Amino acid sequence: MTQFSLTEDQLAIQEMAQKFTADAITPHASEWDENHIFPRDTIKQAAELGFGGIYVSEESGGIGLGRLESAIIMEAMAYGCPSTSAFISIHNMAAWMIDTFGAQAVKDKYLPALVPMDKIASYCLTEAGAGSDAASLKTKAVRDGDHYVVNGSKQFISGGGENEIYVTMTRTSDDGAKGVTCLVIERDMKGVGFGAQEKKLGWHSQPTAQVNFDNVRVPVENRVGDEGEGFRIAMAGLDGG
Repeated sequence: MTQFSLTEDQLAIQEMAQKFTADAITPHASEWDENHIFPRDTIKQAAELGFGGIYVSEESGGIGLGRLESAIIMEAMAYGCPSTSAFISIHNMAAWMIDTFGAQAVKDKYLPALVPMDKIASYCLTEAGAGSDAASLKTKAVRDGDHYVVNGSKQFISGGGENEIYVTMTRTSDDGAKGVTCLVIERDMKGVGFGAQEKKLGWHSQPTAQVNFDNVRVPVENRVGDEGEGFRIAMAGLDGG
């Protein structure tokens, strides 16, 4: 029977993540949760170790590791604070989507700020009536010249109201899974709004809220992948690439 073991490099990555967790996360986790503190400075420190672009390619400024190395890092951080670890994981998935499927223009526009976590990304898929079923989402994006006009709402979004970037699955046609398109939407775009922070049992170091889009004009260059490719991107993100 073949036995699995980590390589020397993976063990070194694990040790680095464990040390960071012991020094920067574990001593503060209970305070963050009790007082609903979003530890942005600590998250920024994680990015200094490369944890803001774990499986973003080196060409785009990331450290180009695999999903196994990412899981090792997230597991280590979760020992200190599961919600902070999950939050960083979501950011990494959103940055990876831009890097893997985006044209060079959208990569150049967002990845230089996302990899060091100068800006933080949310992933917007879940809706009240559809859950995380990308083929059933209803948030609409209608092409209008060089922009899409986006209307709809996303539910229970990690980073809602705090994060600057929202990688959002939208509906550009009524053709089920083939009608889903991925757009990068900025917090400060006109028409972007947020609901109240969700009431949760634990998980309080992570802001979570509804994200609302009211005639938000999003440049076509902010599209990730081709029109209608959003379902494939969503599945790749959830499945690990």
